[in-house]
Amino acid sequence: MTAPDAAHPPVDTSRPHPARVYDWWLGGKDNYPVDEELARRILAVDDTAVRGARANRRFMQRAVRTVAEAGVRQFLDVGTGIPTEPNLHQVAQSVAAEARVVYADNDPIVLRHAEALLNGTAEGGTDYVHADVRDPDTILRLAGESLDFSRPVSLSLVALTHYLGDAKDGDDVHGLLGRYVAALAPGSFLILSQVTPDLNPEAVGKAAALFARGGTPFHPRSLPEFARFFDGLELLGPGVIPVTGWRPDPEDVAVQAEGIVPVYAGVARKL
Repeated sequence: MTAPDAAHPPVDTSRPHPARVYDWWLGGKDNYPVDEELARRILAVDDTAVRGARANRRFMQRAVRTVAEAGVRQFLDVGTGIPTEPNLHQVAQSVAAEARVVYADNDPIVLRHAEALLNGTAEGGTDYVHADVRDPDTILRLAGESLDFSRPVSLSLVALTHYLGDAKDGDDVHGLLGRYVAALAPGSFLILSQVTPDLNPEAVGKAAALFARGGTPFHPRSLPEFARFFDGLELLGPGVIPVTGWRPDPEDVAVQAEGIVPVYAGVARKL
C-alpha cells in the first residue's frame, strides 16, 4: 500500500493529464496552464464538458450510495482523480461507517493528496494505491491488503474507460475489465461511466481529436460498445442510460433540462 508520505514522483507539466483537465472543469486548483489550455479548448468545441464532469461526480455518489445501501461494505475505486468532496469514502461511510475503501490512481498529484483520501471513519478504513489501471495484478494485490476479495466488493471506474483503447495488443479495455471482474466475489458490483459519440457526435469527435493532439488517446464508445463491459453481469435498473438519468436526484433532473450530457452510465451485480 502506498503511504501518503511516500517519495513523490515528479509531475510532468509539459503535457496535460486527464485528471487535471477534469479538475479544471470541476473548478479545482490542482491543475497547470497546460491542463487549463486543453480544458478550455475542449469546452470551446463541446459545451457539455463541465456539465458532464459534474454529472459524473453526482453519478458516482448516487451509485456508491445505492451499492452501500444494498449491503456492500468494500469499495475499490480505480482512476480516483484529484479529491473533490464528497469523496467516495465519505459517501460509502455515510451509509455504513464500517465501510472500507481503497483508491487507486497513477497521477503524482493524486498521490500528493492521498492524505485527504484517507480521512475516513474510525470504524471503517481508507487506503491509497499508486498504480496504473493497466496493471490489475498490482492494484488487486495491494488492495487485497485492505479488502477481502472473498467477499463482495464494489469496483468503480468512473469516466476512465474512454482513456483506454480496444486493441488486443494495446490496452484491450474489455479484456482488462474482465480481469478485474474475475477477481470479484459473487455479489460484487461494477460501477462505470463512459463518454459516448451517440448523443453529440460532432462535438465529442472534436473533443477526442483535441485530447489526442495533447497526447491523451480518447475513445468515445457507442451504447453497444459500452454495454459490453457488463456482459455476464446483472444490470441494476434502469440499465445502461445517459448519466443524468441513472436514478436521478432532483439536481440531476434540473441538469437534464440544461441539455444533453454525452456520457453513459451503468451499475451491475456479479451473480
